[in-house]
Amino acid sequence: MVADRTDTYWILVFLAWIIATASALGSLFFSNVMDFAPCVLCWYQRICLFPLVLILPMGLFPPDRRVVRYALPLVVVGWLLAAYHNLMHAGFIPEELQPCSKGVSCTEEYIELFGFLSIPLLALLAFSALLGLLVAVHISKK
Repeated sequence: MVADRTDTYWILVFLAWIIATASALGSLFFSNVMDFAPCVLCWYQRICLFPLVLILPMGLFPPDRRVVRYALPLVVVGWLLAAYHNLMHAGFIPEELQPCSKGVSCTEEYIELFGFLSIPLLALLAFSALLGLLVAVHISKK
């Protein structure tokens, strides 16, 4: 029974690491290969995302459930920033409350995959998946 819990924990943390790594690589691809300049909110989201690529594997070898304690605050802050960015991108946040008044606009439409997937929405989906996986790890601990 204990082995099953450890296996489930390991798979959940590994999936979280895969999502964080793919998101970080995608972010770097958009900015360095596609030459899409990141806005201020994108930079803040990167600050929350990039450390997860290093933090999450530390909970895999050896399996250490305390990794949730270190990763979850970054994911929550990243999710809040991504949610705010999506509200701004959708036009729900007035211009007076937008942090991107100078430089690259936070509402810039670089891509639209399948007619609705924008870069801010991809970030929100990634942070949502990470949040779900880390909460599942925390719950499976009990």
